[in-house]
Amino acid sequence: PQTDEDQGWLCLRKLTKTKGGFANENALLKLLYAGMLKASEKWTHPVQNWNLTLSQLSIHFEGRLDDYVDL
Repeated sequence: PQTDEDQGWLCLRKLTKTKGGFANENALLKLLYAGMLKASEKWTHPVQNWNLTLSQLSIHFEGRLDDYVDL
């Protein structure tokens, strides 16, 4: 059985597989970003262990999340 994470990777793979090539790295990043925005509209499940993940990110990126998240 596929997990939500597997489906996410498959969605991005599907985006890039049909393209012959990219003019530059920025073109690829734009395509992946647009694909992630579209895929995120379909997400219905909350992220598992989000509080733990958020606290680890705040430690790793000390001070950079303060303006965006109340910890």
